Amino acid sequence: MQALRKARYILSLFRQAIVGTEQNFTEGSINRAIFLLSIPMILEMAMESLLAVVDIFFISRLNNNDAVTAVGLTESVIAIVYSLAMGVGMAATAMVARRVGEQDRPGASIAAVNALYIGAFISVLISIGGLIFYKDILRLMGASAGVVEVGSGYTWWMLTGNFTIVALFLVNAIFRGAGNAAIAMQSLWIANILNMILDPILIFGWGPIPSFGVEGAAIATNIGRGAGVLYQVLFLMGTRGVIQITKGSLRADRNVILRLLEVAAGNVGQFLISTASWLFLARIVVTFGSAAFAGYQIAIRVIIFTILPSWGMANAAATLVGQNLGAQQPERAETSVWRAGFLNMVFLGLVSIVFYFVSEPIMRIFSADDQVVHYGTQCLRIVAFGYVFYGYGMVIVQAFNGAGDSRTPTILNLFCYWLFQVPLAWVLARQTGLGVTGTFWAIAIAESVIAVIAILLFRRGTWKKVKI
Repeated sequence: MQALRKARYILSLFRQAIVGTEQNFTEGSINRAIFLLSIPMILEMAMESLLAVVDIFFISRLNNNDAVTAVGLTESVIAIVYSLAMGVGMAATAMVARRVGEQDRPGASIAAVNALYIGAFISVLISIGGLIFYKDILRLMGASAGVVEVGSGYTWWMLTGNFTIVALFLVNAIFRGAGNAAIAMQSLWIANILNMILDPILIFGWGPIPSFGVEGAAIATNIGRGAGVLYQVLFLMGTRGVIQITKGSLRADRNVILRLLEVAAGNVGQFLISTASWLFLARIVVTFGSAAFAGYQIAIRVIIFTILPSWGMANAAATLVGQNLGAQQPERAETSVWRAGFLNMVFLGLVSIVFYFVSEPIMRIFSADDQVVHYGTQCLRIVAFGYVFYGYGMVIVQAFNGAGDSRTPTILNLFCYWLFQVPLAWVLARQTGLGVTGTFWAIAIAESVIAVIAILLFRRGTWKKVKI
């Protein structure tokens, strides 16, 4: 009977998490708070990770390694857009969560609107650059003439349509800070389900709709994400939530913008540092041929499929840190982070075991090319060695960001990626007999080192004193 009551309680919490309402998580059970926040965030990130896998699944059916390479190179560049959106988004999450913890709803709405102004400005600049230089960007990444011919349309759509990426991620970050992770989840589900429906139709053609090839995947992505943004806007214009767009909140506040930019600069810096290092790794791998790069890209998409749900847990920790610091409860904030980190570590530890034993069958779902499968299998098995460390590390890093301390992760990323991972990847890949496998080992080693150092820095507790 007791087990039945517990099951009903968990089911009730699950329904509450999925339906979603903004909540103040500064009191009550920490385990309950982690559950209510992390479930929709995990499902949100799971859907985002599924998008990456679905795209590469259909594109690989074109049986053209140049097409997969073009998508991989473009996504490496688009990662910069993600970095900017996530950087500003984390600043918005931190400020909105802090204001919610302080019971300042108007201040939370003003912070949200001014973060959107910053995102719109960034998006316009990226669109202009993509419109003019989309082919040059592919060539700069080392693309061959064949890759440019096949994939330049995909690159054009992804860069010029970047507003859907920026808006979707930024507004979702605002909802998370307000404690309503369910709306963020629902908007991404709308975006990605629509994308999955449109992908095969636009890539291969259907009835009167012509085949757009790899370009169709980009068109589908933009349509899907655009629908998700529309859903977000409709909710923001309503009167049910903590964040409400009113005439009073529409004004540009110079002080709020400057503070957001100050925090976002560190966030963007840390994401750009890590993204730039991934660009360099992609540049190393592509020199070993299209098969190696295709295998690497497919493996990375599969890795993202498992890592992104874990970012849901990390984002939950960031919200809990922001709200509890706003309510002057730093010890509750710290306890929340340690518990979320442990749960994340257990999850990714189980995933790493699966990857080690079934990585080759997983790769064969996406490619029949033996060389592509070989390289992808190596990447999955090697990178999975560091999963237990990643579980704790990503939660700790997001906790720093949730506190408004973006400086610490930025310095950490600079050291571990550019002064350690990039040189290590180059040495192992080019100066030893490991070849492209050396790059995979560099990823696993560097990510593990980042996690260990992040834990040591977090224990110092200086993040508890950051003002925002």
